[in-house]
Amino acid sequence: MREIEKLKEAILKEYPRLDENSTFKFRCHKGVPCFNECCGDVNIFLTPYDIIRLKNRLGIKSEEFLKKYTLTPFDKNLKYPVLLLKMEEDDKKSCPFVTPDGCSVYTDRPWACRMYPLGQASPGEGAGAISKPFYFLLREAVCKGFEEDNLMTVGEWLRDQGIIEYNEMGEFFKDLTLHRFFQKGGELTPEKMEMFFMVCYNIDKFRDFLFGSSFFVKFDVAPNEQKKLKEDDVELLKFGYAWLCFALFGEKTLKVKEQVLNDKKKELEKKQKK
Repeated sequence: MREIEKLKEAILKEYPRLDENSTFKFRCHKGVPCFNECCGDVNIFLTPYDIIRLKNRLGIKSEEFLKKYTLTPFDKNLKYPVLLLKMEEDDKKSCPFVTPDGCSVYTDRPWACRMYPLGQASPGEGAGAISKPFYFLLREAVCKGFEEDNLMTVGEWLRDQGIIEYNEMGEFFKDLTLHRFFQKGGELTPEKMEMFFMVCYNIDKFRDFLFGSSFFVKFDVAPNEQKKLKEDDVELLKFGYAWLCFALFGEKTLKVKEQVLNDKKKELEKKQKK
């Protein structure tokens, strides 16, 4: 993890900053001599939306995906759980989804894979603060894609690679991980860490939690909204972010039913009279 922190520092201090109008040359295809070389021995952090797309593409539950395809790095400085894609145990530490013909889950590949060779830095990342998000190029010696005669803007690349949708979902996660609670040095209890992990990464377990408990007895969630949560992973994830803000940070992002509040009030009054 220390190597990643050093890279962040270098990016903020040394890398040229690009915006959506900046241009660069790059193209990756089976004809380049380095094809698939970048699909191994690399740290790919998975976002909650990445996991939804991948586990649905594979037709498996999130629990199975997590056990088979992810690693949880240990770092005492981590304020919340993060997940890495587990590489194969071969000489190249290959991505489990790479084939001689390329990526087998290409249309549902993770955000980091879609972005390459672009990176994105956001305020609050790394050492020191930066005024606004910016893009940068990751130029690696092994990559011959930069020698291709294919000029485009950063904005064109983002649209072509289907990154816009991933970025929109990523904003919810970023708001959560950059919450002022963490910025002020707050630490989650083990129980809250488990809750964070379940909502963000084990979406099927979160659904079981909602519909297998008294959750909807306590919280005011309309029937049509409940139907969406039962059927749509993306809607469930968005709801999960609101739930985490309520449960972890005490924000009024969900509404407790009036009867539940009244019952709680009466219970407290009885305790005070004893």
